[in-house]
Amino acid sequence: MMDRPLGNARAAQLQRTFAQHWPEYLIEASGLGLFMVSATAFTVLLEFPGSWFYQHIDNATLRRFLIGLAMGLTAICIIYSPWGKRSGAHINPAATFTFYRLGKIAPWDALFYMVAQFLGAGAGMALAVLMFTPKIVAHPSVHFVVTAPGMTGTVTAFAAEFLLSFGLMLMVLIVSNRRDWNRYTGLLVGFLVMVYITVEAPLSGMSMNPARSFGSALLAQDWRGFAIYMTAPPLGMLSAARAYLQLPSHNPVLCCKLHHDNDAQCIFHCQYHDEL
Repeated sequence: MMDRPLGNARAAQLQRTFAQHWPEYLIEASGLGLFMVSATAFTVLLEFPGSWFYQHIDNATLRRFLIGLAMGLTAICIIYSPWGKRSGAHINPAATFTFYRLGKIAPWDALFYMVAQFLGAGAGMALAVLMFTPKIVAHPSVHFVVTAPGMTGTVTAFAAEFLLSFGLMLMVLIVSNRRDWNRYTGLLVGFLVMVYITVEAPLSGMSMNPARSFGSALLAQDWRGFAIYMTAPPLGMLSAARAYLQLPSHNPVLCCKLHHDNDAQCIFHCQYHDEL
């Protein structure tokens, strides 16, 4: 008899949380969806054999740098957009789960964020297929921008994804929790995305994001090495959070927005304005 009121209370809390925070969930889905469309668009422009850019840029590393630059700028635009300022622009379930473990996001919000991110990635990839036609997106040079282990194998791909995710999250925690650096967090995220794609993409496809890899794998029905992208990014980011908390002079984790130097609504366990 005691379980029923408790269950009703939880259901009511779930309904209230969703009713109040659904715009943030929708923003997270849309943000990652736009990221998938952008990734497909620039891969088509720079890697599809029928593209003018592919035909006139012979150097594969240069083409990869241009894709990295475009994706870094895409991430920056999402983070600093009015929508990104409101949701925090995680657009990555590994990041959301790490912030949940740090106590900065409520359990139901974390769950809805992660579900939205996976749905957004799939929807964004489906939209990209419609925009560029299945024939082009399915071409081996584009292949639904699938992330898969490179020629060096799965162990190297796992290690690379772990280290990239570790480095990204450690940077976010160090920079976003300093008064004088906070506003530059999104710029540094974009810079790392650019560098990672340019240098590391041949090893693992450069994902750092389970939902991003899921969206591509779902449309391509290509699940090679998918377990890597479901495990290495969250493990890397969780390890970075642990390492940050072990730093002797670390600042408190104030919030989980990537850009908090604004007046947008915040739904998190936030101490940003208290401390800064």
